[in-house]
Amino acid sequence: MLALRLALGSHPLVLLRRLMVAAASAGVGFLLLCTLTYALSHPDESGTSGLRLLWCLIPLAATVQFAVAVARTDPSTRPRSGLSAVGLGPARLAALSAVSTAVSGTLGSMVALLVFLYLRGDLTGLPFDGAAELLAAGEPLPLAAALTLLTPVPLLASVAAALALRPRRTTAPPDAPAPAPTGLPWGVALMAAGLAAETYASRGGPGSPLPLPGEFDGNPAGVLTGWTLTALGLALAGPGITSLCGRLLQSLRPGPTRLLAGRILMEESTRIGRPLGVVCAVASGAIAATSVYDGTPPDPLGPLTTLGAALVMTCTTATLLVSALESRQSRAPTTAALRHLGTPAVTLRSAAALRAATLLAAFAPLTWAVAAVAAIPLSR
Repeated sequence: MLALRLALGSHPLVLLRRLMVAAASAGVGFLLLCTLTYALSHPDESGTSGLRLLWCLIPLAATVQFAVAVARTDPSTRPRSGLSAVGLGPARLAALSAVSTAVSGTLGSMVALLVFLYLRGDLTGLPFDGAAELLAAGEPLPLAAALTLLTPVPLLASVAAALALRPRRTTAPPDAPAPAPTGLPWGVALMAAGLAAETYASRGGPGSPLPLPGEFDGNPAGVLTGWTLTALGLALAGPGITSLCGRLLQSLRPGPTRLLAGRILMEESTRIGRPLGVVCAVASGAIAATSVYDGTPPDPLGPLTTLGAALVMTCTTATLLVSALESRQSRAPTTAALRHLGTPAVTLRSAAALRAATLLAAFAPLTWAVAAVAAIPLSR
């Protein structure tokens, strides 16, 4: 009840972010329910049904990541002295944030179920035009299986939010600079291993249990594994690349603008770099698929592929924007102190523009290069 009261009393933009989490959960829930109906209408194609379920894990992971980012920027669950006095310390607030995330995810799952039942005709008695074959309107729907498929979204999102917001003990002094990210070598190693795995798998023989669309005679399972390693490498290397960009900005006698922009990039490298790496991974995959299939990617899962791709792109981009908002909120006291010391507003705006331009100059060529190399095995 307290989580509901805090949610209803939040700022409209906070409510909008929670509604976006609910919308993303609804999209993933609808994809999972469509996977169930495909299995009902094609009982002899268990491998294809499993492949469809496997493809749903990508938008599921993007939705969970977005839900965690929204939970981290929720102002109603930040530790405050007034709440601590009544027994709502950091651990209780983390639990409230997890409950709020679970409520948003459950709301989205229920909306997905209602829309799904409406399109099948289970509520009106007449299926929606064009949805009878896609949603297996003639087959009875096992309600227990449907509810089971709708459970992972709110459950995983709430658990991930609770883990991300759990109170941590630190032994560093309060005035120490944040530790530099150490994942850059591992990220580069994973990207190299992923690209090597894709190249090696493209020379294998057919017969993989994970067939790719189009005329591809290599080992699609190995190619998918290689792309996954490459994506994980980009996400892991993102903070290190962001921190390196901050160091480069501060080199060679920097002025106030470069010095401020570089310090902020180094301080916020972990918070901004990881979602930025995920966005680059998604963008490189989209560019590679578009280049391989001459701008018209195939539709391996039917019309639901567009929904899944839109969910992944929207959630990853929204996660990056919410993380940038969290970074801005975390450095609000520093910004206020700089303004109090007489720092011109144009200097702060110039530093923000310089940070954005530096990150774009670093990550855009990297994304294009990874996409170009990843597309080589698929285009053979």
